[in-house]
Amino acid sequence: AAAPHQHARGRRGPGLLVRRDDLREAVREGREGNLVLFVVDASGSMAARTRMSAIKGAVLSLLLDAYQRRDKVGLITFRGADAELALPPTSSVDAAAVRLERLPTGGRTPLAAGLLKAREVLRVERLRDPARRPLLVVVTDGRATEARRSGGPTPVERAGRAARMLAGDGVASVVVDCESGPVRLGLAGALARELRATPVTLDELRADSVTALVRDVRTVSNPSNPRRAA
Repeated sequence: AAAPHQHARGRRGPGLLVRRDDLREAVREGREGNLVLFVVDASGSMAARTRMSAIKGAVLSLLLDAYQRRDKVGLITFRGADAELALPPTSSVDAAAVRLERLPTGGRTPLAAGLLKAREVLRVERLRDPARRPLLVVVTDGRATEARRSGGPTPVERAGRAARMLAGDGVASVVVDCESGPVRLGLAGALARELRATPVTLDELRADSVTALVRDVRTVSNPSNPRRAA
């Protein structure tokens, strides 16, 4: 930095005339990691198989990209009476392929359990690596059909409460609306509002488009970081 200015600075002998603003420092630029956590309705319907097929493809595609980005991808499914961490957050494509090979479907729709499980997983991952940025992708028609506890809130109310808790945690979210048929209740849209999430439609639930969507949203979720947009 100093060398081009030696004549102007009046140097006549050996050595360099160095000023404070000539000093340079080597700065190591690290990579931020993302955690993309899918929460998928695996309750009983023919559409469940379509959902699971698309999500499996999206997870594996994201994991191939994760090798260079230090990203992790995880998968929670909810069906019957509870939610299950089907794929703990990982960057291993091989481990994901084994876990995703057979995922059961059927039963009722414990949406609140799926959202609460997601909050628990994100809390643990935040403790492990506070710098890792989470993105939640909820794939559902918004219905909640678990058994209601006597005198307690309805399943929909429990799901709304869990969604507001996640929103309060500041988690960037996407809701993929799987509702189909001539009569639409708009429940997934209501869930997206509770989560402060980006809503998308069932037509976008294909492995390639879900992957692109996740990449777009995780970049937008941190617009102050130009390296993520590159």
